[in-house]
Amino acid sequence: MMKKVLVLFCFALAFNAQSQNVEETFSGTRVINGHSVETLKGRILEFRIEHRFGDIAGTNGGIQQFFGFDQAADIRFAFEYGITDKLMIGLGRSKGTGAPYRSLIDGFTKYRFMTQEKDGNPLSLAVMGSASISYQKASADLTQVTSYPQFSHRMAYSTQLIAARKFGEHISVQVMPTYVHRNYVNIDDVNGLFSLGGALNYKINKKYGVVVEYYQNFNPSGMRLDAKNSLGVAFEWTTNGHNFKMNFTNSRGFGETQFIPYTVSDWLDGEFRFGFSISRKFKL
Repeated sequence: MMKKVLVLFCFALAFNAQSQNVEETFSGTRVINGHSVETLKGRILEFRIEHRFGDIAGTNGGIQQFFGFDQAADIRFAFEYGITDKLMIGLGRSKGTGAPYRSLIDGFTKYRFMTQEKDGNPLSLAVMGSASISYQKASADLTQVTSYPQFSHRMAYSTQLIAARKFGEHISVQVMPTYVHRNYVNIDDVNGLFSLGGALNYKINKKYGVVVEYYQNFNPSGMRLDAKNSLGVAFEWTTNGHNFKMNFTNSRGFGETQFIPYTVSDWLDGEFRFGFSISRKFKL
């Protein structure tokens, strides 16, 4: 009898180990510009502030602009909420970069449908869908994309699959195939754009880490020539209830409908900028 009990006990331990989830593939729900595979826990409300300054160097940077600190490329405030441990939503407002949009409202839904396990699922998987709308005053110049002949022309959408894996205690990688659709674009642009994102997270310890993020656009025929790929690096630290990131990126705007199609700055020309994000969680 005792032998059977021991066998059942060992089996229970083995089963529990197989179903044990891998925690904190990334620190927070964002990498730098884009989303991570992480979702907020159920009934957790997060307030986010994101700020991005002007170019550090290049023709629009340098000492006369105090290396970009005299300018604000974009600012975003947002509230995000975990409906369950796997499903979250968010709503934010951005100043907008003016290239071409200002006064943006964005919203998204993210669902994590698979979580990496120590001896089970090899990956964490999530899907994310977002939309943005500009409420800026329409331009009187009908040749501009911001003339908005129809209300629907103010809107853009993105959909994304996020696949991530944590290797040991320090390194996590993630890939993010993404499709962006804009309802109204200039004649030298295209409505639909596919981009493949990749991210690397190196955790120095439980509080500090370094993050790299890159999105490679696959420009179809007709895509405007000034489009660049988004690249960012960041240093982050996490304390109880807070996540803080200091980043450098060539992107100006926030959200997939902005930084994927509208990044035009080149790192090699010094056209990158300092930014930061800070978040605070509240349990409801």
